[in-house]
Amino acid sequence: MKKTILLLVLIFIVSIPAEAQCAMCRAVLESEEGQSTAEGVNNGIIYLMAIPYLLVGGIGYFIYRKFSKNKVK
Repeated sequence: MKKTILLLVLIFIVSIPAEAQCAMCRAVLESEEGQSTAEGVNNGIIYLMAIPYLLVGGIGYFIYRKFSKNKVK
């Protein structure tokens, strides 16, 4: 169990600096000076991508915990 949690944390940490722009967004944002807007768009995309995974993982964890408590009794 500890190995699984460690693996999930490492995968999450490694995926943070990913750039996830579509081709159209990239073309528009590369023409801008400063690149601050491009960085903001990248961070927003990563945020929107990570939240569903965290929610599903949390729900799965609580379901697992509920069923494992019932087996111990």
